[in-house]
Amino acid sequence: MARGLAILCPGQGSQHPEMLDLAAATPEGAGFLSRAAARLGWDPLARARAGGPGIFANAEAQPLVCATELATWAALAPRLPAPTVFLGYSLGELVAHACAGGLDPVDTVLLARRRAELMDAASPPGAGLVALRGLPLARVEALAAAAGAEVAIVNGPDHAVAGGGGAALDELEARGARAGATTVRLPVCVAAHTRLLAGAVAPFAAALEASGLRAPAVPVLAGTTADLIATRAEAIAALSAQLATRLEWERCLLAAHELGGTTFLELGPGAALSRMAQERLPEVRVRSVADFRSIDGVAAWVGRALGGV
Repeated sequence: MARGLAILCPGQGSQHPEMLDLAAATPEGAGFLSRAAARLGWDPLARARAGGPGIFANAEAQPLVCATELATWAALAPRLPAPTVFLGYSLGELVAHACAGGLDPVDTVLLARRRAELMDAASPPGAGLVALRGLPLARVEALAAAAGAEVAIVNGPDHAVAGGGGAALDELEARGARAGATTVRLPVCVAAHTRLLAGAVAPFAAALEASGLRAPAVPVLAGTTADLIATRAEAIAALSAQLATRLEWERCLLAAHELGGTTFLELGPGAALSRMAQERLPEVRVRSVADFRSIDGVAAWVGRALGGV
């Protein structure tokens, strides 16, 4: 198999004050952040460095994480060979389209802010997400249904995320613990990728329709199906539907590998996607930008990985 580069674009949940430092240290990353700040009305770098619980509030977290990934990609893209495929986790799917040439990057940050606003408006108060590990998917589905929750993301054979109202998630955690699962409540305050978010789908589709979104120049996978996005209409449908539809992340990882991805690089913040990729695909080379001390160090590792050194 020819060696190819797969770029992993994460969602929210791993924010931290230093998450923009590597990108901001490059001319490309700093230039993008300056343009994004002018359009947003606030400085992503300053906001990240301020830290605190505000960087996890949905309305701020989504544009902040989006800006972080796109600043990182602005810094990396000139230093890397052309990727084989982009795949994004939740919010990261929107970022993937920008990285693949389907959206203006600064416009993407504004769309991320709109996405967050619509999700906040649709999701009931107290809703959220909980991760469960150690049980097969069918068992998690049954436990979620019994608790009044819903499986939102499938990460692996025994690793899923469920969404629902606060009481439903409390009940699911209790049921999961009794069944032997490890549960973690995620720092996300909406029931993303469940039917509770149905009210956000049509308004976000309208926002995408009004944007400059194009068919991606490089393959991008749809998070709900792992299918390749070939047209603008498919991109709009996939990016809006995923707000209220289960994500099939495990299938996306497998599809990226089938398309030729042998080296996987996560844009960060954090390294959750790279850990999941390494668990599911132990034969591939996987790192996150968060593992490195410089953008040049990231690029050097990718070169070695693709070169087989």
